[in-house]
Amino acid sequence: MLQYTIRRISVLPLLLLVITFSTFYLTRWGPGDPISVIAGQVRDPEVLAQIREAEGLNDPIYVQYLRWLGDASRGDFGESYIRRGFTTWEVISPRLWVTGQLGLAALVVIFPIGIFAGGLGARFRGSWADPTITLSLLFAAAIPGILVVAVLQWLFAVQLSLLPVGGWGGWIDIYWIAGIVAVPIPDPHIYIPLTAYTLGGFVGVARLVRATVLEVNRTDYVRTARAKGLSESTVQRRHVLRNSLLPLVTVVAFSLAGIIEGSIIAETLLGIPGIGSFLFQAIGSRDYNAIQALTVIYSATFIVMNLVADLAYSFVDPRIRVGEAS
Repeated sequence: MLQYTIRRISVLPLLLLVITFSTFYLTRWGPGDPISVIAGQVRDPEVLAQIREAEGLNDPIYVQYLRWLGDASRGDFGESYIRRGFTTWEVISPRLWVTGQLGLAALVVIFPIGIFAGGLGARFRGSWADPTITLSLLFAAAIPGILVVAVLQWLFAVQLSLLPVGGWGGWIDIYWIAGIVAVPIPDPHIYIPLTAYTLGGFVGVARLVRATVLEVNRTDYVRTARAKGLSESTVQRRHVLRNSLLPLVTVVAFSLAGIIEGSIIAETLLGIPGIGSFLFQAIGSRDYNAIQALTVIYSATFIVMNLVADLAYSFVDPRIRVGEAS
């Protein structure tokens, strides 16, 4: 176990090097650069050439990358081309907290709904409810995220005027009763993005739970429990559901990484100041420093969550020893 963990951790720097260099090269390979953003209204070729030289953009790619790598290893991702006068980390850090809040809130909603829907589908397998639930899950999974957000905006914000059309106010708001009692309630801004994340995320959990429940129901220890005369509800609660939830350990880690990486659409459409919407702005403005910093964040999140999922599964299920022969 320890050797496997050390091997996995030792590979992480190499993976990050490959990913960051690929991103570094591809962003500079295409036409254009961030000089037009820095120069503003200036279009004098000589002035633009001087700025480009001062920023080191005329150096060979490998020289630029090694210079960036040296700075990034010290936590310096350079100055943002979009927000001049601010370092890239100063711009990203508050946005990272916003995206993190949305991701954690989505996980809290996704997994109870997914477990309930998956267990329900397995419970009524073979009845009319089974294909209905399955088709509903497939339909929810097939809806593009951009369409979900647009429909929710149109219905609840434009037509019904129940929710704000966009923006962000945190995930908790305070409602005062008679100006005396303070009651914490979810902020109205969180409902639309949370619903969009839930529709896109709970389907995978539900399908996994359904498949696992059906598989566990066919095991010998479940048959033995039924032969002992235990009620079906007791069998499902004590033996089936408990063992069916083990694979969800890996899904939790991947779901959080997927929510963070899939935040671009929702945050951009809803005007949420998270890292997803900022990445969209950075790509459009050719903000090299911001793109590189966000690449590190996204890549490191996915890689670390992958490692955490593997290790957590081995701890939850003692029959599994990752990296060892069985």
